[in-house]
Amino acid sequence: MKDQIVGRNVRLSLVQMRDAGSVSANIAAATKWIEEAAGDGGQVICLQELFTGPYPCQSEDHCMFDLAESIPGPSTNELSKIAAQHDVVIVAPLFERRAPGLYHNTVAVIDADGSIAGIYRKMHIPDDPLFYEKFYFTPGDLGFTPIQTRYAKLGVGICWDQWYPEAARLFALAGAEILLYPTAIGWIDEEKDEFGSGQQDAWQTSMRAHSIANGLWLGAANRVGIEGRLEFWGTSFITSPRGEVVAQAGTSEECVVTTDCQIDDIDVVRTHWPFLRDRRIDAYEGLTKRYLD
Repeated sequence: MKDQIVGRNVRLSLVQMRDAGSVSANIAAATKWIEEAAGDGGQVICLQELFTGPYPCQSEDHCMFDLAESIPGPSTNELSKIAAQHDVVIVAPLFERRAPGLYHNTVAVIDADGSIAGIYRKMHIPDDPLFYEKFYFTPGDLGFTPIQTRYAKLGVGICWDQWYPEAARLFALAGAEILLYPTAIGWIDEEKDEFGSGQQDAWQTSMRAHSIANGLWLGAANRVGIEGRLEFWGTSFITSPRGEVVAQAGTSEECVVTTDCQIDDIDVVRTHWPFLRDRRIDAYEGLTKRYLD
């Protein structure tokens, strides 16, 4: 697949940062990184999962609900000003308080004019050691619907969503041009030595496969730092529609990962690897069942 089309380009940036200790400090830190990305030409800038605070789900603690806020709300109001000032799209993952007793793990996509282009509520909710998300979050109810922004149509999932090929496919079938997965994933202290490298490799491999199977650009923005018993492994990365890792961060530094995404390259890849053309949509009814007994 050597053919190249020079056409519409979107410059994608991923912010990789650690918890700064408070909502205001995290907003300030994110603002600094967004401004750095914008200064480097970034047009779509993706923050990490639940970026305004620590990852709250290592235990079942009612006090953590105090981190939640409405959308629109204080954080989106601040980011809307920054987006409009720099003409950038900001993908902002937040702990959403939708109503009393109803909370979601949500992304607000803020368009380059400062308006909220759309939201996505995390659909797949894990319940694993140190990732007790079912205690906090109601599963999303908006489906896998891409969000149109000034620069690109974005299919945005959140962390655990990144393991599900069905979700990536539905975003692709609805016209997404870039898949984004803001993330909070890392090593559990006693597991790192034995399982750490395999876990990290599986995480990236799963998303590279989404890029290949759907012929799309993809970015995963992860956090860094040690919080409690979790060491977040960073390694935020961007893949081409061929699944190539074209930009990647390290495991510990705070940084911005940026690259150019040639949107017209999607068509080149899909005509060489015509997976969408050859889908047998008449034979997949079993996918709507939990298991084929």
